[in-house]
Amino acid sequence: MPDYTQATSPCFVLDEKRLRRNMEILNNIQERTGVKIICALKGYSFWRSFPIIAEYLPGATASSLNEARLAKEEMGKEVHVFAPAYEDSEIDEILKYADHITYNSFSQWQRFKDKTIASKISAGIRVNPEFSTVETDIYNPCGLHSRLGVTEAEFKPELLDGIEGLHFHALCEQDVDALEGVLAAFEKKFGRYLPQMKWVNFGGGHHITRKDYHREELVKLLNDFKKRYPHLEVVMEPGEAVGWQTGELVATVADIVHNKMDIAILNVSISAHMPDCLEMPYRPNITGGALPGEKKFTYKITGNTCLAGDQLGDYSFDQPLHVGDRIIFEDMIHYTMVKTTFFNGVRHPDIGMFDMDGKFHLLHRFTYEQFKDKL
Repeated sequence: MPDYTQATSPCFVLDEKRLRRNMEILNNIQERTGVKIICALKGYSFWRSFPIIAEYLPGATASSLNEARLAKEEMGKEVHVFAPAYEDSEIDEILKYADHITYNSFSQWQRFKDKTIASKISAGIRVNPEFSTVETDIYNPCGLHSRLGVTEAEFKPELLDGIEGLHFHALCEQDVDALEGVLAAFEKKFGRYLPQMKWVNFGGGHHITRKDYHREELVKLLNDFKKRYPHLEVVMEPGEAVGWQTGELVATVADIVHNKMDIAILNVSISAHMPDCLEMPYRPNITGGALPGEKKFTYKITGNTCLAGDQLGDYSFDQPLHVGDRIIFEDMIHYTMVKTTFFNGVRHPDIGMFDMDGKFHLLHRFTYEQFKDKL
């Protein structure tokens, strides 16, 4: 781990060494399969690191006009775009930045078809294979009554003129066995249209850089698919695999109070700065922390807003906590940073980075004006 005494607090800190490790893993998959792996900005938008990512990956995927512009301006490589719905006021600018665009419905495709073709942008349709093993409903794109993608029953092959790709997304931080099941359902329902396509997008949710991910099985699965459809360009667009375990959120104990147990109040907010911990929900690791009662001193870890529920849960430590102690929340770069808010006006965490030599660089400190402008 880097020397976090160098970092400011609160601060999201990226470690370049660990980011490059992830990039090398992803690039190895690309080289062995010929599949394009691009960075999903919805999960990882740490744009100061885009030049590093661009050394390994061919581009990024965006879910909005703002993300598309960020990808084009800061990474400067291929930009793939998908959004549940595009607006007339934004479509022209989106098409200016995009190289590929996926439409969520045939009605959206018909609405913007002429502009898309005139822009010489490669267009696709998102489909819903109606198969998923995602257990948390809020993250299941193929759940009951999902608005994401066209089901087999609603698919309109007569409107495919001008469509060059099919796109599905049904995973959430899962292993290759989940992709195998989804891919089988996708081919069963939509495989007959693949011979007329130029590309297929397997979406995101592929946890490729996780230590226990079965990468050899992924290589085999992808190569087998390419043998069946050698004319197709295959794209994968993970966000979590890019940012997985690449950095931390550095916090400080601001106060300790007691109400039937010891309660540590930090200088960060769980609801404002780690909202996915409440949304998922999930319990992030704290360096040196353990389950309650597992170590000698147990504390409830809480945030610094006035929301009563701004708390993470109970953690135990070998030594008692004191005001001024550093608390390091592990793996806070992917999906956490992109969801932060300015709720309560509490100080927003800085953004920093450790370079390859382990030296800390403060990249950004948020200002009052940024809080004010948001409102």
